[in-house]
Amino acid sequence: MSDAAELVDRVRDGEIALHELESHADADTATAARRRLVADEAETALDTVGEYAIDAADAEPNIENMIGTVQIPLGVAGPLPVAGDRADSETHLPLATTEGALVASVNRGCAVLRAADGANARVTKRAMTRAPVFRVADIVEAEAVVEWVRDNRDALADAAEATTSHGELVDITPYAVGDSVFLRFGYDTKDAMGMNMATIATGEACEVVESETTAELVALSGNLCTDKKPAAINAVEGRGRSVTADVRIPNDVVEERLHASPDAIAELNTRKNLIGSAKAGSLGFNAHAANVVAAAFLATGQDAAQVVEGANAITTVEAREDELYASVSLASLEVGTVGGGTKLPTQSEGLSVLGLRGGGDPPGANADRLAEVIAAGALAGELSLLGALASRHLSSAHAELGR
Repeated sequence: MSDAAELVDRVRDGEIALHELESHADADTATAARRRLVADEAETALDTVGEYAIDAADAEPNIENMIGTVQIPLGVAGPLPVAGDRADSETHLPLATTEGALVASVNRGCAVLRAADGANARVTKRAMTRAPVFRVADIVEAEAVVEWVRDNRDALADAAEATTSHGELVDITPYAVGDSVFLRFGYDTKDAMGMNMATIATGEACEVVESETTAELVALSGNLCTDKKPAAINAVEGRGRSVTADVRIPNDVVEERLHASPDAIAELNTRKNLIGSAKAGSLGFNAHAANVVAAAFLATGQDAAQVVEGANAITTVEAREDELYASVSLASLEVGTVGGGTKLPTQSEGLSVLGLRGGGDPPGANADRLAEVIAAGALAGELSLLGALASRHLSSAHAELGR
């Protein structure tokens, strides 16, 4: 096997390409050679990028042309008390971020939740989606295809589920648009985030549709899924896991911990998160739920681009006679505890902090619990920011914490 210096010379001589280095050396040596080449071409130093604790081979399923790693500071907020379908316990929530004040803000929200005897959280829907688009001759043919799909759901389920030992087809929703037919397949993917699972399963189902109808597949994804893009369909119908966390906070706790009255926080939420978001045409009616979603995703190996769907959240607040009710409902939180980035060593440790590494018992329990915890963390973040705004402490907190 070649060493890094030899690999660099062979690439420069045009003998081998950057993406072929792993065929000529172990993963760490190939990474070092690639890093040296890039540093030389850019006339910069990549020493820190090259300092990492994991084996490059562990990252091979997750990255191509690896030159090193980017380290993101990792903090924890908590203890975070969450009573969910899957567990009733306190945990520390790992958050990876470069945004000063974020962890402190969530931590303050966690203190509010503890003083209120904890948050409740429930996953209300599970459906990772993939929506292929087919070509038909006209709307008459489209109607026939839609009717066939509705009458033959079991045959499509058999084909899709034959590709996976865990995934379960839970829904097929057809949409006809002129001479295009979209079929939005939804799967319970258990403890996996499930995007690849849904794609492979849907591919098999599409073969059945093509063989039994006049429809011709144009694309396995027709963007009605919708993956990694803002979309009303995800806000309304959900994708991945739909989860809600809520809390009932005694009035004295609100005033002591958030330094504002319940009425002031409720009014602020209405004018900012509801009216302001509506005026802006936003799909997310919340203060900053994506902050917690993104930081938790990075810490636990989720697909970071899916924070787009994670921002589909509605925060509600109601001042009651002796308490403040607050909730965060995330319509499309796409998380898993197996597969993808969750297998990387540092991200796996993040899941271990939560006690959610690997598959759950029953299947799906760990991913459900992860969704519950992230939702409760988002609730903590919402409460803290609303309190800071209502008490007019937001700018001073950011100045103090270096943002």
